[in-house]
Amino acid sequence: MSARALSFGEIAEAYERFRPGYPEELARLVEAYAGRPVRTALEIGAGTGKATRLFAGRGIAVTATEPDAAMLAVLERTAPADVTTQQAAFEELRPVGSYGLVYAAASLHWTRPDGRWSRVAGLLEPEGVFACFGGPVGPADPAVEEAVRAARAPFLESDGVPSPDGTAPAAAMQWPGTELERSPLFHDVRQAVVERRWTASAADYLGYLSTVSAYRQLPPATRRRAFEVIERALPGTVAIAADIVVHLARRRPGTGAEPPG
Repeated sequence: MSARALSFGEIAEAYERFRPGYPEELARLVEAYAGRPVRTALEIGAGTGKATRLFAGRGIAVTATEPDAAMLAVLERTAPADVTTQQAAFEELRPVGSYGLVYAAASLHWTRPDGRWSRVAGLLEPEGVFACFGGPVGPADPAVEEAVRAARAPFLESDGVPSPDGTAPAAAMQWPGTELERSPLFHDVRQAVVERRWTASAADYLGYLSTVSAYRQLPPATRRRAFEVIERALPGTVAIAADIVVHLARRRPGTGAEPPG
């Protein structure tokens, strides 16, 4: 797991405060795709439990896995009591049984590509659902977005995470849908978008940026300077665009996938 993937624990409380949650519309989309009651789920890289609370709140028995102890501590404090937690990276999981749903909320890109899809398939019941969702968060106003980009440029070329398989941003199907379509272990691959908008104070938007891995990798003094410059580029209230790109797929029955052991 990369240093960027392990950069969140020291700011777990800020992550919980400033990162957006997930809307009910997302859960309804996943459940409608499943086409049958979803009773059990395993979450990959649960963080502080933003998505955990969404699915657990709908009566699904969620097992939330997270490698960072500080992030998991916040999750255990905020999640319903019946959520099962496990401190482990995705590659280290030793689950018992299989699940109707396996999902990753803005975390799948931190997992190792080797064996990723056979491991996911091995966690799923036949025809069980895999869901992956996330997306960039930034100013909705193009002028503000450009001002932030220009302010950031001396410190970071980009604060996003590049596509793991090199898919162009303008491509009709984005990662991981591109890989799921090529995998013999999955079928019925779909991509959807759930709109998410809100407004934040400039201070809260900077709080969000403080949880972004690209900034976490900067030396502390450089990071402080970058935030000072970005703050000067922001209006007092920032309209935020944070649409959620959702990928859905089913485990193909009869593929012989086995739970990881």
